[in-house]
Amino acid sequence: MQFDDVIETIADYAVSRLEPGELALQTAEYTLIDSIGCALLALNYPACTKLLGPEIDGTAVPDGSRVPGTAYVLEPMKAAFDTGACIRWLDFNDTWLAAEWGHPSDNYGAILGVADHLSQANRRAGRPPISVRDVLIAGIKAYEIQGILALSNSFNRVGIDHVVLVKVASTAVVAALMGADRSQAANAVSNAWLDATLRTYRHAPNTGSRKSWAAGDACARAVKMAQMAVRGEMGYASALTAQGWGFQDVWFSGEEITLTQSLSSYVMENVLFKISFPAEFHAQTAVEAAFALHPEVANRLDEIEKITITTQEPAIRIIDKTGPLTNPADRDHCIQYMTAVGLLKGELTAADYEDDAASDPRIDALRAKMVVVEDTRYTADYLDPSKRSIANAVQVEFKDGTSTAKIEVEYPIGHRRRREEGIPLLKSKFGRNLRERLSGERSSQILDAIADSSSFHAMPIDDVMGLLAAPGS
Repeated sequence: MQFDDVIETIADYAVSRLEPGELALQTAEYTLIDSIGCALLALNYPACTKLLGPEIDGTAVPDGSRVPGTAYVLEPMKAAFDTGACIRWLDFNDTWLAAEWGHPSDNYGAILGVADHLSQANRRAGRPPISVRDVLIAGIKAYEIQGILALSNSFNRVGIDHVVLVKVASTAVVAALMGADRSQAANAVSNAWLDATLRTYRHAPNTGSRKSWAAGDACARAVKMAQMAVRGEMGYASALTAQGWGFQDVWFSGEEITLTQSLSSYVMENVLFKISFPAEFHAQTAVEAAFALHPEVANRLDEIEKITITTQEPAIRIIDKTGPLTNPADRDHCIQYMTAVGLLKGELTAADYEDDAASDPRIDALRAKMVVVEDTRYTADYLDPSKRSIANAVQVEFKDGTSTAKIEVEYPIGHRRRREEGIPLLKSKFGRNLRERLSGERSSQILDAIADSSSFHAMPIDDVMGLLAAPGS
């Protein structure tokens, strides 16, 4: 069966042998540990943990998959949901910005959920386990599929949630982990394209917590579709291009879904990390600018006349919000809220999005004085593939006619151009998240395991997941 070209290309890449370069493999290691750290931190929030665990209490799963930081041993599809939801929950995991934005690390929910199970099953059957290196290569592939599709195809503009790309990418790579051949991978990927969902829950007046578990849901769906394809379930050759009923005609007004460059390891090498604070990525540099201004304005709040945030067009489209913000999911996607907290406190944590923190009347008082404007140069540099900046500037004007300097930050600390500065802080972020959730002895074991990349990459992934499991699992 001849599938649409995009589906064929993704399937070919997913099942091919990839020998990544040192930069891609090292960056993949950073993405893996950062994703695990984000998942561990999310376990502090009951709104997240209430969604976790077996569908039926007491269910026993042979060679079951672990969820980091918990005692759960689950069927791989539910483990993919739980791990994916935890990684994404606090909006602290890595990011990719292009025509479409998203979070490639979302894919680790599916990859870890499947790899942990398969590695244990392989050992029991006398076959080699799945190594950390295998997981990293699956991560590189998933990042590449999601990110290259995002370069030229804007799904949010037609109301589709970007997690459709998590479904497509995760379906492809976990099908390959399961041993799918090219035909089975294409069958699986075609079904993933048919699984698009609305992004209603990301926008006022319906912003809600589903935006935090949508990635987990995409991971679970990906595992399901991959399992079905490996068992022989059919695919849909023209899922994208079928006249009248295909993805392109239904969602894209007939415009073509394209892959504008070959699939290799470009996305992993250029991914954007969230290092110092959890915030929607288009606002990261605005928050950095606010931190810089904090010492100058924190004791002059009553004297402030106006605050101008200069930004790029995508930020205006998705995180420029006025009026009431009803929940944490609303607040962490509001550039004014994030900037206000940065000006007030000189820091921003996940707790700052919770109701108690948001009740501080100074936050809304500052928001009311904010004006958000576009700088077309920022937008152009954001779209320029040689730059991929995410620039913002913040300036505060006072009632006496004086003002602060206009603090401009073009590249956030998680950008590739700031790797030397950022990676030590990324490792510190992981250590903090690890120690907050797991005992000192267990944390030390994990930190020792990742200290040497070559030995870490050779470790069976189920050994790593065992170290990450809470006592009693």
